Amino acid sequence: MKKEARIMKKMLNKEVLVLSCLRENARMKLTTLSKKTGIPVSTIFDQMSDPASLMTKYTTLINFGRLGFNTRAQIIIKLAKEQREQFRAFILEHKSINSAYRINNGYDYLLEGIFRNLKELEEFLETMEEQYPLKTKQVYYIIDDLKREEFLSDSSYLEMVTPSVSPLDTFK
Repeated sequence: MKKEARIMKKMLNKEVLVLSCLRENARMKLTTLSKKTGIPVSTIFDQMSDPASLMTKYTTLINFGRLGFNTRAQIIIKLAKEQREQFRAFILEHKSINSAYRINNGYDYLLEGIFRNLKELEEFLETMEEQYPLKTKQVYYIIDDLKREEFLSDSSYLEMVTPSVSPLDTFK
């Protein structure tokens, strides 16, 4: 069983190492990634194609301001229990909601909204309040991104994921 556990850790380490390289530069060619990690191109390709992979979605980080969407906000909502499912459907369909999370500690949802301007945001908030009687609402305007999507973007994070194995042990 110990041997199987070591093999699984090595496999996980390789997958996390590939992920950290891709988080650093998602446009990296497989051959460059192979040279950087010491993992064969075919193994990386298979890993990225595997539906059971750690990767759930390939995406791009966007500078919304350059597209004319200058207002971003985090919105925290608490609703009556009977409104939660209807509200959930509403936010999942709304085009201005970039991310939505179900949360706890006295609130129900955390939303990230992207809007062209404050007027659009205020119209969204008014519509939301008209359709769903909110118990509590807090709006936080995002002024600037200080750090965004950085977790696991460096191979030094590998030790966080599997602390008993160092990155160098992956290739032994």
